[in-house]
Amino acid sequence: MSTDDSRPMTPEQEYEFYADPRNQEPQGPPRRRKRPLSTPVPVRFPPDLLEEVKRAAEADDRSVSAWIRRAVEHELSRPV
Repeated sequence: MSTDDSRPMTPEQEYEFYADPRNQEPQGPPRRRKRPLSTPVPVRFPPDLLEEVKRAAEADDRSVSAWIRRAVEHELSRPV
C-alpha cells in the first residue's frame, strides 16, 4: 500500500499500513503547537454528554481535548 495515492485511506487501510514497522517512522520535522497550553482544567460531564462528545471528536478525527478546546473557542468567538 502506498501513501502516494491522493485518496484518503479507510480506517482498515490505515491499520494495515501502520502495522508495518517501516511505516511507523516519523516523517519531517516535529509539529509544534501554535501556542502553548496552560495548566489542565478538570471538567466533569454527565456520562451521556461525554459519549456524545467522544463520538463528535472521533467523527472530526480529533482528540476529546482538542474537540472541546475548539468548541470553547467557537463559543467565545460568537458575538455577545
